[in-house]
Amino acid sequence: MPSVGLLERLISFPTVSARSNLELIDFARDFLTRCGARAMIVPNDKGDKANLFASLGPEGPGGVLLSGHSDVVPVEGQAWSADPFKAVQRDGRIYGRGAADMKGFLACALRAVELASKADLTEPLHIAISHDEEIGCVGVRTLIERLKLSDFRPRLAIVGEPTSMRIATGHKGKTALSATCHGHAAHSALAPTGVNAIHLATDLIARLRARQDEIARTGNHDAGFAVPYTTIHVGRIAGGTALNIVPDHCSLDWEIRYLGTDDPAALLAAIERDADEIARRSRNVADEAGIRIEPLNDYPGLATGWDEAATVFLRELVSQDTPCKVDFGTEAGLFQRELGIPAVVCGPGSMDQGHKPDEFITLEQLHACDAFMDRLVARLCTPV
Repeated sequence: MPSVGLLERLISFPTVSARSNLELIDFARDFLTRCGARAMIVPNDKGDKANLFASLGPEGPGGVLLSGHSDVVPVEGQAWSADPFKAVQRDGRIYGRGAADMKGFLACALRAVELASKADLTEPLHIAISHDEEIGCVGVRTLIERLKLSDFRPRLAIVGEPTSMRIATGHKGKTALSATCHGHAAHSALAPTGVNAIHLATDLIARLRARQDEIARTGNHDAGFAVPYTTIHVGRIAGGTALNIVPDHCSLDWEIRYLGTDDPAALLAAIERDADEIARRSRNVADEAGIRIEPLNDYPGLATGWDEAATVFLRELVSQDTPCKVDFGTEAGLFQRELGIPAVVCGPGSMDQGHKPDEFITLEQLHACDAFMDRLVARLCTPV
């Protein structure tokens, strides 16, 4: 089945992270098993989502893993010109939610398995489709735990996030956190007798911004990234109930996206000291004043050598003289850290189109990925 047709089918599944992905997983499993692949489903605890893993060719170590996520970001509040879950082909592009991020790669990967089913593989071809990547590479972790129990050790994992088919050997790690600020309620007419939790939160934000400015000025830099240093970002704040009440609760969700040369634990420890100092200044008014910082999620960065054997293997299939790095996170770092698998990021399309209304991938990029997959399958048929 052509990758264009497969992509149109994949887009039709509204696999927003808040919803189930089982219809897409069932479709992919049926397709792969018809190709003769050995398929395994790894459901989540609730049973409403699942990862899919499948292998074709000889059993045992070696081969290549093609990995991608099934979930997409929401479309609410975006001005789409057509139904985001009905693919539209126009002017050399395919429009639809997930076209670039990253169902285009999944379509090409499924087509590659169908092609490989008609070939004489000397090394296995693996495919992994995960859930809940968009909310912090959450779903793939149960699949990785399952794979730890096997002899699954491919020579390379290719995570097909959109890179315009360039080989990316690195991305930043991420630590997501919450900060809960506890104050002391009072009537706003007597505001100084209370502790304003929103004020605690904004004081913390000011410290976070000061830390960010310091990192940008004097911290480690890596010119391979569009933003060449570790970043601190506050994405959500909530607090207060009424204008005439000094709020006793406020919460922040924030993150650290860090270079591999930086230590997020050391940075977090410094921020926790900042939070303690802010809270301590208010304890002369209320003993309960405080700021509690808790982790929400994290995933490691990726750092794969350009001259590693696995990368050289891929470079023979993709004409590229120098590596690149991507600023967004992926599952590649987890495959590398948890399974010891060399990993890279390489897929069709551009993240410039991802997460936006009228998301699209060009037919040129799909065809380029198909051509790469053709060369990969041929290479897996070469005697080891």
